[in-house]
Amino acid sequence: MIDHVPLLQGSCFCQAISYAVSARPILSAYCHCTSCQRLTSCPFVHTMHFDASAFTWTHPEPHESRLDFYDNILKPYKRRYRCKTCGVGVASHNYNTNRISIWGASLDRDEDGKVVGWDIAKPTAHQFYGTRMLDVNDELTKWQGYQSNSDCLD
Repeated sequence: MIDHVPLLQGSCFCQAISYAVSARPILSAYCHCTSCQRLTSCPFVHTMHFDASAFTWTHPEPHESRLDFYDNILKPYKRRYRCKTCGVGVASHNYNTNRISIWGASLDRDEDGKVVGWDIAKPTAHQFYGTRMLDVNDELTKWQGYQSNSDCLD
């Protein structure tokens, strides 16, 4: 179980798997990279990166009994986790950086359908915007790669 008070919590669609994070995201952005596009069949995803020590699975143990995973053949240091029951992907682990990524759509919602903790989770930029499938007209900065580690496209 989690040692710290969770700031954000989430689950897959059927709620068979669940997680909590106890720190603010290191990065929270809309990702337009081709890997995210192809792995989710969506034009972009809301991704949040955390140090792995801030993340824990909260569904009943053994956690692996409900989890399926996919190792990215193009980036073998990244493992994506999904639910064995509904198939929804909710997290990935980058073993090179020891960071966990979660996707904003899997975060818990309130009775009005709004993300619980949106003030913590809210994206600050668009990353890999050069490979976007559609233009997004918002106030967020657009980056060629990772925010502040690549060329700004604005």
